[in-house]
Amino acid sequence: MNARRSLVWLGLTPEPEQELPTAVAALRAPAPGRPPSALVAAERHRVQRLVLRGTQRGWLSYLREVTDLVVEAAAESAAADPRPALVAGEVVLDHHRMLIGLPGPAYARTAAQRRDLEGALARLRAPGCPGPDGRFEPGSTA
Repeated sequence: MNARRSLVWLGLTPEPEQELPTAVAALRAPAPGRPPSALVAAERHRVQRLVLRGTQRGWLSYLREVTDLVVEAAAESAAADPRPALVAGEVVLDHHRMLIGLPGPAYARTAAQRRDLEGALARLRAPGCPGPDGRFEPGSTA
């Protein structure tokens, strides 16, 4: 490891490592329902590799991919299960908000992602859409 390499970004929160692999695998799965265990394992391995051997730039690039998946899921039909997108979106949005406390330009660089995630999460939480816990939001029609 390079002695000059900043590792401060690793101390933000463990939630992305814990929550994203399953949620992202579900968003990437070719069919609705529970994602195949091989897809979850591959996503978990990718996150682990980024955290153990990656850089903040690589990590933020991965989170950009996750943001794109969440935005895409929010734009799709309401028939799809929004829970994986809600989990992934909330985790990434929380992460990006915490970047304000770190040195460097990461917080400013993720401003567009925060905006996109806030819009996508609002659409996913719209009445009639269950929340991340599976319960319907107040004012929903279900």
